[in-house]
Amino acid sequence: MDRLVDAVAALPRRPRLVHLGSVHEYGPVPDGTAIAEDHPTAPRTPYARTKLVGSRIVLGATDAGRIDGCVLRVTNVCGPGTPRGSFLGGLAHRLRRTTEDAPLAVTLVDDRRDFIDVRDVAEAVVLAASSPVTGRVLNIGQGDAFSMRELAWLLISASQVPDRLVREESGAVHSKGGSWTQADIRLARRLMGWSPKVALKESLHDLWAASATPSRPAAEAARTEGH
Repeated sequence: MDRLVDAVAALPRRPRLVHLGSVHEYGPVPDGTAIAEDHPTAPRTPYARTKLVGSRIVLGATDAGRIDGCVLRVTNVCGPGTPRGSFLGGLAHRLRRTTEDAPLAVTLVDDRRDFIDVRDVAEAVVLAASSPVTGRVLNIGQGDAFSMRELAWLLISASQVPDRLVREESGAVHSKGGSWTQADIRLARRLMGWSPKVALKESLHDLWAASATPSRPAAEAARTEGH
């Protein structure tokens, strides 16, 4: 991030630098908390700490007058192109392989998280590039906390895999934060006129549809192996 800031600062006409941070920069919060931008940051994971370092570099350089920057702290993202390394992206990949002979066992928890469609995030970035938000931190999310179990079953429903081929299991799951995330998104609405537009049911349906198309690296690897 230091190199990027230096490069932007050296440009004769400096563009707005929009840094995509993460809601996990705030760290775990008590259930029911709507996290506002002035909430203290206390990241617990390497990912979250790295994101916070990047945010501080951008905000520090902006405060010093070196660049024109802002930070969007984004909640969990879903929709077309969701990576397999994420819970929902990985679930879609496994559902594609689920058959009568290979049913799916999935570990689901009652954690509640704020999810936002990737297209709503893209719109927020475009608006942040031209809105009066220099030096600001803005939360980008749905502004609600959704049950991970309910989200998983919405995706299973979109896949049309029969429920009888899916078995819930109990157990611990890896998480970048605590059991609850919910962003307070009122500042983004007030300063940029931004609000989420894509419903999560639609987002998960589109995630499933897009998962039928292999990513470019995977497709290229398949072509290479065929020679």
